[in-house]
Amino acid sequence: MPLSDFAFQRCISPACGYTCGVEEVRVACPQCGDLLDVLYDWNRGAVPKSLRWFEETWSRRHEPLRFSGVWRFHELLPFAKPESVVTVGEGQTILHQSDSIGSFVGMKPGRLYLQHEGMNPSGSFKDNGMSAAFTHARATGAKRAACASTGNTSASLAMYCASVRTIKGVIFIGSGKISYGKLSQALDYGALTIQIAGDFDDAMARVQEVSRDLGIYLVNSVNPFRLEGQKTIMFRVLEALRWEVPDWIVVPGGNLGNSSAFGKAFAELKALGLVDRVPRLAVINASGADTLYELYERRGLRWNGGQANMSIADHYFKELDQLGRKANTIASAIEINRPVNLRKCLRALDDLQGVVRQVSDQEILDAKAKVGAGGIGCEPASAASVAGARLLRDQGVISADERVVCILTGHQLKDPTATVAYHTTDQEQFNKVLGSRGVRRASFANRAVAVPNDLGEIVKAINLYS
Repeated sequence: MPLSDFAFQRCISPACGYTCGVEEVRVACPQCGDLLDVLYDWNRGAVPKSLRWFEETWSRRHEPLRFSGVWRFHELLPFAKPESVVTVGEGQTILHQSDSIGSFVGMKPGRLYLQHEGMNPSGSFKDNGMSAAFTHARATGAKRAACASTGNTSASLAMYCASVRTIKGVIFIGSGKISYGKLSQALDYGALTIQIAGDFDDAMARVQEVSRDLGIYLVNSVNPFRLEGQKTIMFRVLEALRWEVPDWIVVPGGNLGNSSAFGKAFAELKALGLVDRVPRLAVINASGADTLYELYERRGLRWNGGQANMSIADHYFKELDQLGRKANTIASAIEINRPVNLRKCLRALDDLQGVVRQVSDQEILDAKAKVGAGGIGCEPASAASVAGARLLRDQGVISADERVVCILTGHQLKDPTATVAYHTTDQEQFNKVLGSRGVRRASFANRAVAVPNDLGEIVKAINLYS
């Protein structure tokens, strides 16, 4: 399978500068251990002179390359030749403008948008990056692919394995750390699922060791090709806004792959002269998994031209170990204490004048209920972006008339247990699922109404509650 002859990989540390070809399979720099970027010699590629050029591809949706919401932007991630691309039609996602949710956030009419990545084939944003990773995996001859997962990555990996059929999937999950909606996908698609005693961070450590020792292709977002696919979320946002750059991008923060990819996307577009400015970036942690917030906002960790003082992070991680503190949030997709893309995210925050905030599970679930009532719906982790935008409005960081795009990362049906528990009339069920997470009330619950099996009583209830 052919790879591009003008793409290459480079260590993100300016002091290192290690470079290798895209035909090599690496998730870390062999010289210094830092993360890798996929980069391009743009002078040798066919880069459009304007983003509007991509509108021409809309009429070619009968072509698999242009039907994909990732690969119709192939000219901006040209690490593989078109004939080697792996696609299942990912990226057919929608940018919603919502005044009802905007009112909840505190925005003026017409200013809040939600990019719904839950509309991907496996129900989450992961398909954007997985398509790119599997394109690289197949081109390099991989026979097995592995990931650690809180659920969405495993679902996407398993789906692409089932589609490609020449690559077998191996999934590592922590004990009790995955919703049934997501686990059911991994099992149904036929991937080997290994549950270990521990959380996501433990699973991530083990899968990296296993992948290295057994030569298995690792598809977590530490893989630089994953982030190439995730860049296209921003291209589709621009496409929906008729190529105008919004003022803010607000995204949930877990392993920090999306925020890192978004920063890279806009840095490249700006360098290529395809946009004249970049948006600001807000990364939102759950308060039960707030590593980035702690390091960035409280302890002052910054990119610093690539010379970030990582001893600040090392000291914090030692504190977590000494206290035995594990990540704990209802937003399971971002329940991560040790984000593998921390340094890339620091760079993105620097490039996009970013801020980091944390929101409670209570705020997340209330925001999720509002997203659902707005006719869109999302999983809990997605709602962190809406809760975070609301917090930033309350703090005066975001203005009511700025144009704000919140990223909804996963589908409403990814974690139905949390949704039903929030709206339930069963206090015991509420306490079991949500009370242990510090959620004390369902501020916007839509509870079922119990009535006798009697027509008159049913009519009375309908007239009373509708």
